[in-house]
Amino acid sequence: MSNNKKNKASTIDVLRFTLEQLREKFASIQFSKWFKIDPLWRYRFIQYGLLMRLDKPIGTLLLLWPTLWALWLASDGLPSMAHILIFSCGVFLMRSAGCVINDYADREIDGDVARTKNRPLAKRTITEKEALIVFIVLALCAFSLVLLLNTLAMYLSFGAIIIATVYPFMKRYTYFPQIVLGMAFSMSIPMAFAAVQDEIPTTAWLLYITNLMWVLAYDTLYAMVDKKDDLKIGVKSTAIFFGEADLQITAIIQGMFIFGMLLVGSKFELSYPYYLSLAIASGLIIRQIYNARKHQPDKCFESFINNNWVGLIIFCGILLSKPLIIN
Repeated sequence: MSNNKKNKASTIDVLRFTLEQLREKFASIQFSKWFKIDPLWRYRFIQYGLLMRLDKPIGTLLLLWPTLWALWLASDGLPSMAHILIFSCGVFLMRSAGCVINDYADREIDGDVARTKNRPLAKRTITEKEALIVFIVLALCAFSLVLLLNTLAMYLSFGAIIIATVYPFMKRYTYFPQIVLGMAFSMSIPMAFAAVQDEIPTTAWLLYITNLMWVLAYDTLYAMVDKKDDLKIGVKSTAIFFGEADLQITAIIQGMFIFGMLLVGSKFELSYPYYLSLAIASGLIIRQIYNARKHQPDKCFESFINNNWVGLIIFCGILLSKPLIIN
C-alpha cells in the first residue's frame, strides 16, 4: 500500500514539475513577435478599410434590408441559414467593392468636395493600382459565393457586377445616376428569388421596382448634401436635375415606394404587422422630408441615414407577418 502511495506521489510530482515547465515555457514565448504587424502595413490596412467604408456601414445596411426582405418573401418566411449567410456576406463584399470602384472613378474630383476630400484616393494615401487590386479581390470573393447558388442566380450576378461597376461613372453623363444605383442595389432581390425558387416571379420584379424607388429617393437626399460642390465641378445628379423642387419630388418618390410596398404586401398576403411597419416607416419618411426642408447639408445627411430604420422596420414587419399567413 505504501509503495502505491509513493508511486502516486512521485507521479503527481512529475506532472506538477512538467506543468510548471510548460507554464514557464508558455510565458517566455513572445507572442507579440508572432502577431506584430509592421507599422507601414498597419497603416495601409487602415487605408484599405477606409476605402471600403468599413467605418461607415450605412451603405451595407441599406443594401442588406431589401435582400432580407426578398429572402423571407421568396422562402415563405423560412430561408435557409446557408442563403442568409451567402447573401449577407455577398452584400458586404459587393458594397465594399462598389465603394472602391466609386472612389477610383471619382479620384480626380473627390478632393474638390468637402465631404469626400479626405478619402484615401483623394489624399493619395494609396495608389490607383492598389485600389483596383482591392476591387478585383472583393469582386472575386463575392463571385465565389455566387458559385454556391444555382445557375440562374449566377447569371444574374454578372448583371449585378456590371451595373455596380458602371454606376460610379454615370454621374458624368446623366442626371440620373441614382436610378443606376437603384438598379444595382436592387439586384439582390431577383437573385434571392432565383436562389430560393429557381425562377423569378412577377412579384419579385414588383419588389425590385419598388426598392428602386426607395433608393432613388434616399440617394437624392444624399446628393442634396453635395449639391453645391457638384454644381461647381460639373457632376450630375437627380438633386441637381430636380432643382428647387428636389425635396417635393423626393417626397413623391417616397410615396410611390410606400404604395409599392402596399402592393407587395397584398401580393404576398402579408398580415397586419407588416402594414403597421409601413405606417411607422411612413412616419419616418415624413420626418425625413421635414428635417431636410431647409436643405441644410447636415440635415439632409441625417434624413438619408434615417432610411436604415425604414428598412429595418419593414423587415421586422415581414418577419412578424410571414408566420401569420393563412394558407
